[in-house]
Amino acid sequence: MLRYTLMRLGIFAGCLVVVWGAVYSGIFPRGFGDSNFLWVLLLALVLSAPISWVVLRRERERASVRIVDRVDRMKANLDSNRSQEDVSDDTTRARSQAS
Repeated sequence: MLRYTLMRLGIFAGCLVVVWGAVYSGIFPRGFGDSNFLWVLLLALVLSAPISWVVLRRERERASVRIVDRVDRMKANLDSNRSQEDVSDDTTRARSQAS
């Protein structure tokens, strides 16, 4: 997941540089008054979202598989622990009833 996040931030940073250059070269309009920086950030965010959605699809699926595997493993461990506790509890009850 860290790799996906870093790749997503990299795409955003690249878009930010491109938008910043386009705004200051006059290709894109500047913001009103002091809102230029906010305009550049918003435009970079809007551009980077669909790019990362398409480009990082494989990485997102890979991360999803890892998360599902980890959750399944944790569920199996919890079920295993429950069954161990049940066996121990049943053994203790049987001993107490026998005495």
